Amino acid sequence: MAKYSLSNKTVLITGAAGGIGAAGARALHARGANLVLVGRNASSVADLARELGEERVLSLGVDVTDRSALQNAVACTVERFGALDVVFANAGVAPDLPATIATVDPELFERIIAVNLLGVWRTVRAALPQIIANRGHILVTSSIYAYVNGAVNAPYAASKAAIEQFTRALRVELAMHGATAGVLYPGWVESAMSRPAFGGDALTTRMREVAFPRPLAVAISPEAVARRVARGIERRAASITVPHRWHPVGILRGIVNPVSDRLLTRHTRLQPLLRALENSARDGAAGDRAGAAAGHELCGAQRELDARKPLAGLEREYRGGR
Repeated sequence: MAKYSLSNKTVLITGAAGGIGAAGARALHARGANLVLVGRNASSVADLARELGEERVLSLGVDVTDRSALQNAVACTVERFGALDVVFANAGVAPDLPATIATVDPELFERIIAVNLLGVWRTVRAALPQIIANRGHILVTSSIYAYVNGAVNAPYAASKAAIEQFTRALRVELAMHGATAGVLYPGWVESAMSRPAFGGDALTTRMREVAFPRPLAVAISPEAVARRVARGIERRAASITVPHRWHPVGILRGIVNPVSDRLLTRHTRLQPLLRALENSARDGAAGDRAGAAAGHELCGAQRELDARKPLAGLEREYRGGR
């Protein structure tokens, strides 16, 4: 496939306020692209726009869980630059600290799914008419957690596995229009998100050291990821794995995963750490259990009340839970 030149192309980047998003913006801008920087923190994306020069950059404060705001962002993009050619759906969140499925805050779990999965869906859906019309490209940030075991990080891993499948389907569906889509699989990246695993929290750091082989447990810079992102978009790559040492693990996941899962369930150093993590969360959950017990008497009345309600869509639940 011929190189897809980014010169004078317009690229919309979500999660552009920092990390991979901001580094990717700098790399794509250097290749001549017009940029639309989208982030929840409007002042942060505005600062980046000023750094790059606002002649070719538009910044918008948008929450990717808000469908109408994303549609408006696409409309503003077309109004400013005339077209939208590339989407880098990069916005994502993760828990500050690890938690087991038994102890994770339910609202946090659902917020992560809302941003990482539904946020990608809403971003892509809003941009699709432009991407199809301009035979453009969509790059979605997944993670190595799309295929490695997500113990103590289940909501993040589940969301990243889901958007991998979403983007694989999207690539096939876009082919008839001459447009393309690809998945980005970053490993550990130097960022606020990964800081607890690299000295920010003793237990999290120890779990990373125990669960991941040393060559795979090293964090790389956002700039290293951004360079691969720019080259991958120019190649319309179906997948980009950074660092490359993770590539064989992804390719051989059908063999590696059953073996690694078996080892992790029997790991004599990891299992005690998991127990310590879960036990430390039990004290905080004790009050929740007491409240639940006190509320049992209300269950019958609640069922009667619920029977009178129409079914509500998930969108309202997620948007109301921000």
